[in-house]
Amino acid sequence: MKNTKKPVLKFGVIGVGHMGAYHLNVVSFMPTHEVIGIYEAVKERAQEMAERYDTTAFASVDELLDQVEAVVIAVPTVLHYEYAKKALHKGVHVLVEKPMTVTVAQAEELIAIAREKQLVLQVGHVERFNGAVMELSKIVTAPRMIQSRRLAPFNNRITDVGVVMDLLIHDLDITLNLVTSPLRKFFAIGSKVVSNHEDVAIINLEFENGCIASLTGSRISQYKDRSLHITQDKSFIDLNYANQDIEIYRQASAAYLMTPEEIKYSQESFVEKLYVHKDNPLKSEHLHFYECIKEGAKPFVSNEKDLETLRIAIESERMIRESFAGKP
Repeated sequence: MKNTKKPVLKFGVIGVGHMGAYHLNVVSFMPTHEVIGIYEAVKERAQEMAERYDTTAFASVDELLDQVEAVVIAVPTVLHYEYAKKALHKGVHVLVEKPMTVTVAQAEELIAIAREKQLVLQVGHVERFNGAVMELSKIVTAPRMIQSRRLAPFNNRITDVGVVMDLLIHDLDITLNLVTSPLRKFFAIGSKVVSNHEDVAIINLEFENGCIASLTGSRISQYKDRSLHITQDKSFIDLNYANQDIEIYRQASAAYLMTPEEIKYSQESFVEKLYVHKDNPLKSEHLHFYECIKEGAKPFVSNEKDLETLRIAIESERMIRESFAGKP
């Protein structure tokens, strides 16, 4: 009988704070992964997590990198470049949390190193692996208008970046991969409310094929909303990120009813609820990373697209900061 067991990937986790803990929890129970160890700057946290998941807390990043084939990097954004570069130079595949780096130049350097050493470098845009998002490529053919809303209450845990890098970068990533036409122009507005960074923001994009997109983000909302609406010829697509549901509205008929008192307009549509295979998006992300390393799978999104998303996010932040000038 043919042995179909997959080879095990020797894996490490750099940073086991809030997001890193999620990564560690997921990979610890995947048969494709052997968690060799973790690195965490806060020693008490490192020891606690190592004991919980029966692995080793390494004293330094270098010691961990010497023992693994691949790592996930889930440390503050300012450290992404330093740790990812170190890992790539040691021949280790890298999955780095979004945003990839602080600057475009840093991201370009990491991409060049990965290409030279033939290593897999992926950015942790986990929303790509939402079951509903993965279905979009099958039903979105020629979007005319895209509207996204990503609203959440303020989280004191995230203080190093604003809402663009914290939330809206997900919607930028998804939009840029849905629209096949080049971007013509974009504009961003936003404001500070409770932090030193933008807490609410809107990014508007216009593509050469005429498609327009408006991405709204807030981290001061008392209502949580993660939704995406796509208008295309003869259909309207409504996606709910939270429950991974998609509804497709197709126009059936429209009519006016005239009475002596008023004119009523009615429109009826067929509503199709799409079946979506639902799985843990983070687990799907790690499985795809594994398949790219061990099975030669092609990444869902190229590093060039990652770079474009980062560039627009950084430029959007700049536009918003300039609007702060002269304001208290």
